[in-house]
Amino acid sequence: MALSKNRIKYIHSLEQKKYRKAEGVFLAEGPKLINDLLGKFACPLLVATAEWLSAHPHPDSEEIIEATEEELARASLLCAPQQVLAVFRHPQEAADFAAPTRSLCLALDGVQDPGNLGTIIRLADWFGIEHVFCSPDTVDVYNPKVIQSTMGAIARVAVHYTSLSTLINRLPAETPVYGTFLNGQNIYKQKLSKHGLIIMGNEGNGIKVDIEKLVTYKLHIPNYPSGREASESLNVAIATAIACAEFRRQASSL
Repeated sequence: MALSKNRIKYIHSLEQKKYRKAEGVFLAEGPKLINDLLGKFACPLLVATAEWLSAHPHPDSEEIIEATEEELARASLLCAPQQVLAVFRHPQEAADFAAPTRSLCLALDGVQDPGNLGTIIRLADWFGIEHVFCSPDTVDVYNPKVIQSTMGAIARVAVHYTSLSTLINRLPAETPVYGTFLNGQNIYKQKLSKHGLIIMGNEGNGIKVDIEKLVTYKLHIPNYPSGREASESLNVAIATAIACAEFRRQASSL
């Protein structure tokens, strides 16, 4: 089956949230990412070169279209198309709001940059964090730039959108809720739990005031050496990496 103009138009439409939401699908591109997602998510459409299809003769997709590199380039949202792209259906799993009571989870309060969200999901995967809770104003996880940035981690990390205040208020009072702040306590001098919620804030404004009130442990990542003039703050994805690393370091030393 040839790659028609209508199919190309449909693929391009998935760059916009309203079409992704209406269809309940998202777009992914590139051999490694597609290999990670096939079998994890239902795939209604896959478009690939003859070379990719010969190396993967039976991809798990409802519709398979062989395309030339030129056709794939016209369909792709990437600057450098990579042999294969696919449309996947959103997972239908119910959110596990009790996860922070038994494991370490992340919560994102208004993170806007697709690259940051994708990187944070990838970090969660690396540090064995299986649930990421996002405020409704956090960038859409199914944005193609987010999906590409996850490097396949989206197949192993569940991402849920919910009111963070509702989520926190549902948790038992003894569940630790951490947040990163410029006026928090030095993260390296605090005893950190193996379970709970780590809240990371918006790139420019940090954690909202109403959510800050629900935080039980305010943490700060100090610059080095203490007192030296430095950047005002860290990128949210970098701060997430440092925080997760310290939580896991302490857990592994117990």
